[in-house]
Amino acid sequence: MKFGSVPVDKAEGAILAHSEAVVGKRLRKGVALTASHIAALQQAGVSEVTVAQLEPRDVHEDQAALALAQALQDGAEGLRLSEPFTGRVNLIADGPGVVLLDVEKINAANAVNPMVTVATVGPFHQIHAGGMIATVKIISYAVPEGEIARAAELAKGAVGLAKPVKKTASLIITEIPGGPGHKGLAAIENRLSALEITLTETRSCPHDEGALADEIAAAKGDVVLILTGSATSDPQDVAPAALRRAGGTVDRFGMPVDPGNLLFLGDIESRPVIGLPGSARSPVLHGADWVLSRVACGIAVTSADIAGMGVGGLLKEIPTRPMPRRGRAR
Repeated sequence: MKFGSVPVDKAEGAILAHSEAVVGKRLRKGVALTASHIAALQQAGVSEVTVAQLEPRDVHEDQAALALAQALQDGAEGLRLSEPFTGRVNLIADGPGVVLLDVEKINAANAVNPMVTVATVGPFHQIHAGGMIATVKIISYAVPEGEIARAAELAKGAVGLAKPVKKTASLIITEIPGGPGHKGLAAIENRLSALEITLTETRSCPHDEGALADEIAAAKGDVVLILTGSATSDPQDVAPAALRRAGGTVDRFGMPVDPGNLLFLGDIESRPVIGLPGSARSPVLHGADWVLSRVACGIAVTSADIAGMGVGGLLKEIPTRPMPRRGRAR
């Protein structure tokens, strides 16, 4: 591609790089100049314009963006592409889910040519219907055909969407005298509904290992959530112990995400069990969201996965927390 100033009478067919005022209107940058545009520029007294001139093996920015976006989407369901505009195509989620990314492929595509770019949300980002997962932007007005073909090949199938597969949930709340009771139930229901999960039952029992074990065993949801009246502070505390007593397993207690440190994850009869910290009663972004969204979409979450959530795991402060993270400055 050639870029620079040319006499107006030599600019027909080129792409206008900077907007120009003409009689009665304004020619916007990015327009392919026609004979009528040239006449209007000459009438306005413009003698030179800055343009991009495509060479035989160049690909226009819109065509290049579309080609790369189609490659990223290859094989994925639940995604749609926006119409190309000014060298940009967006990848949009048709429904809720968790974003799956091949980071190495995306990095490789971005390394082909600085004019060819892909930006995405983070891996395993929970997305809503209509949410933007990625955007392809071609910075220059055209790029060499071989380079966009190379970027597309490297990026093929790099973006996907895992849709929710769990349909129902049971919530078990343990009660203590003067405790929070069902406070925060709406926040938990909203977390579930965002993943198209129906809260089919809310069960209550005293904060007691045996009583809680009975409720866990009786729960019917595809996902079992436990919200205790008193904080779970050890792997042998009431809630994890109750899960094991009911015949389940505890795979991980504690996570390097704040808020969310006291979460535990387990299983009973091949159904995931998530022990929610009391901070999950708040609607703010929480470590529980990171685990629940993956579980809801059928993505395996291991202890090692949770251990790897610490970088980026310092989330928004909860104004109501009784012991804020910020201590007195030394």
